[in-house]
Amino acid sequence: MDIATKRKIAEFICGDDTIKYPVYRSSFHLTRFFSDIGINAMHDGSSRNPWAYSVIEKLSGQDLQKVILRLGSPKLYGGDREKIKLALSTLNEILAIEWLKVNIVGVEPQLTKEKPNYDFSEKPVERELKPLPPPDFNRLQLESGISEILQSRWNEIQICIDKEATVSAVIMMGSMLEGFLMGTMQKKPKIANSALNAPKKDGKVKHFADWTLNDMIDVAHEIGWIQLDVKKFSHALRDFRNIIHPYQQLAYRTYPDIDTCKISWLVVQAACNDIANWLKVNEN
Repeated sequence: MDIATKRKIAEFICGDDTIKYPVYRSSFHLTRFFSDIGINAMHDGSSRNPWAYSVIEKLSGQDLQKVILRLGSPKLYGGDREKIKLALSTLNEILAIEWLKVNIVGVEPQLTKEKPNYDFSEKPVERELKPLPPPDFNRLQLESGISEILQSRWNEIQICIDKEATVSAVIMMGSMLEGFLMGTMQKKPKIANSALNAPKKDGKVKHFADWTLNDMIDVAHEIGWIQLDVKKFSHALRDFRNIIHPYQQLAYRTYPDIDTCKISWLVVQAACNDIANWLKVNEN
């Protein structure tokens, strides 16, 4: 196993970065972690990360496998779903370069061979955009009160479209998409904060209130809330949303017609339903 991979595993065990790793371990708990899997390693009071790496570096293949499987075990996290998801996401990202992946069968982690995919070219998925009914916002268990607001805005957007109030409609669409994304992030903060595209300041992920709609769209696609085609169209809608400022509209010379409005509405409907479907599948 590559030295860099072992260093990452050591960092995982120490858990200093709580955005990437589910558990922080003090000196006592470092010793206990290794002891629980039958490895005799007592922390000597030195810097934790270098010490953990010195232990990992000396392990045989079988003992190293014990460490990896323990880090991916639901039992280590007491069944906490958010911690388990974060552990598997980070661990498998570390292991991918070694053609390895941890999968959970029942409650037991299994280490399997899997070819990594480092093709970062985005390949659009063709999908027919068509009118969709609103999600059942009340069933998604978002923050209290936000479901009623989202449902109300969905209805108002349709009224604007029917009356051909195109500027009002696209502005409302942008605000609705932003509100739904924010509500979803508030419901699943660890997943949103652990995304590679999560905006940072001074090395720390920003508070959700400081995220832009652009940030939300990129993160939503990265973690699987919206599909690639919806991501691309959503960025276009974001630009239209900015004409809420009259001088911005004048500068852009943007005057959305009814056809543009209807297309944008299909994009918002697809985005909302993508997010709602993800929430239903990952409701716990």
